Amino acid sequence: MALSDTALRNAKPTEKPYKLYDERGLYLIVNPNGGKWWRLKYRLDGKEKTISLGTYPEVTLAQARAKRDDARALVAGNTDPSHHRREAKTQAKLASQNTFEAIANEWHALHNKSKSERHQQRVKRWLEFYLYPSIGRKVVSSITAPMVLETTSILQKQGKLETAHRIIQTAGQVFRYAIQKGLASYNPAPDLKGALPPPVVKNMAAIIEPKAFAGVLRSIDGYTGTLTVQCALKLAPLLFQRIGELRHMKWAELDFENNEWRYLVTKTNTQHIVPLSTQAIDIIKKMRPFSGHGMYVFPGGRTHERPMSENAINGALRNLGYDTQTDITGHGFRAVAQTLGEQELGLDPKHIERQLAHSVANPLGTAYERAQFLKDRKVMMQRWADYLDKLKS
Repeated sequence: MALSDTALRNAKPTEKPYKLYDERGLYLIVNPNGGKWWRLKYRLDGKEKTISLGTYPEVTLAQARAKRDDARALVAGNTDPSHHRREAKTQAKLASQNTFEAIANEWHALHNKSKSERHQQRVKRWLEFYLYPSIGRKVVSSITAPMVLETTSILQKQGKLETAHRIIQTAGQVFRYAIQKGLASYNPAPDLKGALPPPVVKNMAAIIEPKAFAGVLRSIDGYTGTLTVQCALKLAPLLFQRIGELRHMKWAELDFENNEWRYLVTKTNTQHIVPLSTQAIDIIKKMRPFSGHGMYVFPGGRTHERPMSENAINGALRNLGYDTQTDITGHGFRAVAQTLGEQELGLDPKHIERQLAHSVANPLGTAYERAQFLKDRKVMMQRWADYLDKLKS
């Protein structure tokens, strides 16, 4: 006789487990502790087997019967429901491990650990803000090019095309990693070439007329902010390096015996050697009593465990009355060095490019730099520092 909801609700526990039978192999076990478990008895290959279908009342009578019918359909097709369930759990577990988010987290931890902290945080932010919300939980092998493109829709509406391109580029790196691990066979990112308008390239503001730049240098000498920003601001024009690299300068990277600064260039992941002029050394040594006990030459205002703010240099220039959109920026000092170095001092463009830490097209370039360019750049950097002193006066 088939069970009813009333009979199930009224079933009370006894000292021993007992069974209430429904139809077609379905029954309910009532345990002494009050638990009620659905079971299905079936035969496969001449053997009697049993599978659990959940507990009552979490699984209702109607739901239990539906599960029974599904299991019996598998048996009719000579498939064991127990094996089918285990396989489904295995596939679900693999799917959870093969989601875009899981693979991206693994890729980020492995491939970005040698990058700067700022770079790591930026890539992590791109993943969490733009990629994870829409494709993070999808199995990586199921993601298509339109799905990836959709992650940039907000950025496109905001006109942030450069960031949108970087989002797709980052997604492509994750897909390549998934392919290398055998978790995917297709990278949809290259198929999006041309799907986004090209970003508008804006050159960093820079004052490249000698007399006008002399005024900038004199203004910098008169800056009355904190010692950290004073020294960093004075050092920036003397070097050809990025402001991000300058503010991350560490005491451990400085060789005062050879007057050199050696650091890892995050864009190329290669070590770069910067010859330091006597003027640059004097500025750096002024920071030693203040920050020499810590890691960074130019520490942050709140803690010496972190470098100075990325906006400190540009903020100081604005305080001096310069518009960082149209006049000069910290990054613009690189353009000034490249332009005036060639036009006013006749410096070798190859030496300037190496000093700027631009990538080397010639695979023998790095070895040649150590043999010859470094010696030439030592002379070049002292000439540049002396030129700036002369320009100011």
